[in-house]
Amino acid sequence: MNFRTDLAIERRDLFKKANNIEDEIPGIESQEKSISNSIKVFKVKVTNDEGERAISKPKGNYVTIDVKKMKNIQDEEKEKIAFAISNELQELIKNLIKPEDQILVVGLGNLYSTPDSLGPKVVQNIDITRHIFKYLPQYVREGDREVSAISPGVLGTTGIETQEILKGIVENIKPKLIIAIDSLASKSIDRISSSVQISDTGIIPGGGVGNKRRELSKDTLGVPVIAIGIPTVVDMATITNDCLDLFIGKLQEEAKSNDYLNELKEENNYEEIKDAINPKDFNLIVTPKEIDELIINMTDVVAMGINKSL
Repeated sequence: MNFRTDLAIERRDLFKKANNIEDEIPGIESQEKSISNSIKVFKVKVTNDEGERAISKPKGNYVTIDVKKMKNIQDEEKEKIAFAISNELQELIKNLIKPEDQILVVGLGNLYSTPDSLGPKVVQNIDITRHIFKYLPQYVREGDREVSAISPGVLGTTGIETQEILKGIVENIKPKLIIAIDSLASKSIDRISSSVQISDTGIIPGGGVGNKRRELSKDTLGVPVIAIGIPTVVDMATITNDCLDLFIGKLQEEAKSNDYLNELKEENNYEEIKDAINPKDFNLIVTPKEIDELIINMTDVVAMGINKSL
C-alpha cells in the first residue's frame, strides 16, 4: 500500500489484489453505475476501523466519477460531467448541513505550478454570494445560499499552514461546511485528468506526492470538509510499472504461451522499480505535456458542478 495515490478506489483495488480477495473487503461497501457510455460512478464507503486500516482512508464516503480524457472535450460533454459532479456533491451536502447554511469553497494548491493550479483556478469561477446576502439582500434569488471562497496559497509562498488560515476564517465568518478542491496523485496513468473524486472525510494537502501538510477535516476545523480532486500527476515508478505491464502484454500477444511472462505480468513490480530508481533521485513526479489544456477543461467542469450544486 506504499503507492502514491489519493484515490480510495485505487487503494481498495490494490488491497484486494495484494490479498487475493474476490469479494468485498470487510469494512468496505462498494457500488458502481453507468451514467452514459463515457461516464461511470464508483462509490466506496469505509464503514469501520477494519476497512480504514485496509485502505488507509478515514471512515466515510468516496465517490469517483470516471470520464474519458478531458483533452479536446466538447461543451456538451462538460455539462454532462458537471451534472454528475453536482448530483453526487448535493447528495453529500444534504446529509451534512441545511439548505440555507453557508458554505466556504477553498482552492488548494499553487496557482503558478500548472499541475497544482486546479484549486485556485476553480475558485476564480465560483459564483460568490455572501456579500450579496450581506449588502444587497434584495438581489438574492430563491434557492441561493451564502457562498464565499478563498485560495490560501501554499506554505512556501505564505509561510502559513493552510489549516491555520482556514481556522481563522472559520472562526470569523462561521461557515457550516467547507468544499476543498485540490489536484491529486494517482497510481494509474489512465486516471490522469479522467477521474474526479469527491469525499466527505476531509483532505491532507500534498499527501499523494509525499509532501503532507496539516489535515483539513471536521476534527481540525470544527466544520465538515468535502474534498473534490482530480489526479494530475503520477510518479516515475508508477509510469515504469504501467509501461512494463503494457510491454509484457504485447509480448504475451506475440508469444501466446510463456510461463515466465505470465508470471511476471501477475506480479506487481512497483516496489522493486521504486527501490531501483529512488537512490538515484530518479523517482520524479510526472504530468502530461498537455496539462495546460487539461487544467482549463477540469476547471470548467469542477466549477460548473459546484455552482450547480449550490
